[in-house]
Amino acid sequence: MKHTHIFFDMGSTLLDETDRVCERIATTAANLNMSAASFTAMLEHAAQTHPYVLHMELPGGAVWSPWPDRLDPLYPSTLELLRELQGRYRLGIIANHATDTAQRHNIAQFFDVIVASEAVGFAKPDPRMFHLALERAGCEPAQAIMVGDRLDNDIAPAKKLGMKTIWIRQGWGGVPEPKTAAEMPDERVNTLKELREILR
Repeated sequence: MKHTHIFFDMGSTLLDETDRVCERIATTAANLNMSAASFTAMLEHAAQTHPYVLHMELPGGAVWSPWPDRLDPLYPSTLELLRELQGRYRLGIIANHATDTAQRHNIAQFFDVIVASEAVGFAKPDPRMFHLALERAGCEPAQAIMVGDRLDNDIAPAKKLGMKTIWIRQGWGGVPEPKTAAEMPDERVNTLKELREILR
């Protein structure tokens, strides 16, 4: 069946979270009386097996510092990618994000469907996020591609529904390798530029 729809995650997929992640790591490290370098090295080791270390339990009951409250920028290739795909596919967003994130970035016009966790009251990997997006788009899972940075939140639940999956290894979600067949993406890329080549 021909793929007619592409759904995107947002953080570390279309939006570059690097600066906010680095700030959060540095602040959390300071709260733990560790250097940012030592804490980052600990995270890098843990990321080999943990699906997303920025949500992992910290030693001694410590807690992560809050996410810095500002908007992540688009990756430099995001707009070019969306402009290229818009005429060839129907586009959507399935993201654990604020309802107005796409509007604030002036990219909402590219998307026919936006399912944001803040608006619907549940979050990925809950399969309802994906069911709702497919229902609103009026497409079958086999017609859809899911692009995301996390194996646990994006790849596994989309694959279970029968969507084609593309894992974009940007950010901390791109560090661990798939542990089961359920997490194995159909394709993997490292950048949005590589994604463009695959989708051509």
